[in-house]
Amino acid sequence: LLRALRSRHPEARIVVLTEERYTPLLRENPNVDQVAGVGPDASLWAWGRSLRRHEFSYLLDLQGDVRGRCLRLLVPGRWRGARRPRFAQQVFIHTKRNLLREAPPIAERYFSAAQDLDVEPDGEPVEFFLSEAGEAEATKWLAQSGMGESRPLVAFVPGAAQATRRWPADSWVELIKRVTDTGADAVIVGGRQDATLAADIALRGGARAASSAGLLSLQGIGAILKRAEAAIAGDGGVLHMATGVGTPVVALFGPTVREFGRFPYRAHATVVERDLRCRPCSLEGGRTCPLKHHDCMHSIHPPDVFNVLARILK
Repeated sequence: LLRALRSRHPEARIVVLTEERYTPLLRENPNVDQVAGVGPDASLWAWGRSLRRHEFSYLLDLQGDVRGRCLRLLVPGRWRGARRPRFAQQVFIHTKRNLLREAPPIAERYFSAAQDLDVEPDGEPVEFFLSEAGEAEATKWLAQSGMGESRPLVAFVPGAAQATRRWPADSWVELIKRVTDTGADAVIVGGRQDATLAADIALRGGARAASSAGLLSLQGIGAILKRAEAAIAGDGGVLHMATGVGTPVVALFGPTVREFGRFPYRAHATVVERDLRCRPCSLEGGRTCPLKHHDCMHSIHPPDVFNVLARILK
């Protein structure tokens, strides 16, 4: 959407308001004039003050959540919101009746908020622009870890916001061993919340595996992903960071499905999933499997993922 807005309206001033922790994802984007970050504990009044500092011709609410609806009341302006198929999503989850077969991906759904601005998707993938500082951060970590110096680099992303979206740790360990046996280095990436899991997987994965989880900024993570021959990830933000820097991905999807819009968008990607009657069980995943078996992830076997990855690495 940002790329399309800049292309159609090259003289426009485009400002993005988001949580402070996400600003590194956008600060290097040439299609954005300003990225305004709001702290994690900020009140609605603080969000409103950030918006009232500017005089906007349009205000696009892409999330369509409670905060966005409240901001519309606090900040006068020409608001437009992205449509979200909430009812159809809940029908799919609770009855397995699929009313979303023609639902667009989230990246295209955002365009419904910009209908007055004469923009449409250009058919290209998402983009994640890197800074020199992020590249330098990745270079330093790789050198200190001895990763990727003379061997291909493969990135592994075991973390996810919800437990049911995570592939089992034992499966990650087996996959890493298979990959490093081919002569590649395995780097595990993630945030601070993934550090314990990633360290355990790296320890069990062998001498050619190392974890950077919790040690790098979002820009540093992006630079690591850019240097990887491929990345393996579940349904989460790092998956889209990898596609944004052009890295081929193998995406592992369990409780969530394509119709929810979060599959890799127009990227060099292969999705591994299982056709189970219990999918989808929730919109975002959860702490535990409602049926207690977690078959959607446990039935994705490391040899199958390795075979998909091997075709990419060739």
